Amino acid sequence: MDSQDLKNAGLKATGPRIKILELLEQGDNAHLSAEDIYRMLTETGEDVGLATVYRVLTQFESAGLVVRHKFEDGRAVFELDSGGHHDHIVCVGCGKVKEFVDNVIEQRQKEIAEKAGFQMTDHCLYIYGLCANCR
Repeated sequence: MDSQDLKNAGLKATGPRIKILELLEQGDNAHLSAEDIYRMLTETGEDVGLATVYRVLTQFESAGLVVRHKFEDGRAVFELDSGGHHDHIVCVGCGKVKEFVDNVIEQRQKEIAEKAGFQMTDHCLYIYGLCANCR
């Protein structure tokens, strides 16, 4: 994503918006809280307030650029909306989030919905556990 994507979403390409977008694009940091983003920006000397980070993330969510996930610990994290479906596994120790896709699980969920008389329109799956570092 770049400044043109912001413009296409009806948002001006301001410094804070571009910086936040860049942080969300980093592979290791695909699922970040507003506080994570604020900390990372201040560590690099950016002069941005936490309220600005929240406001930008809300604007990104409204524009369809990011997806907000609220996991069991109550903390909201944001990731770029790549358009593809995936599920999440979350460490209850450190909060690390990994994405995964499993076609067997996807098919089984469709079968369960159909058996119950539902036409599935959407779903999400969160698996909670301890990552290798927290065990």
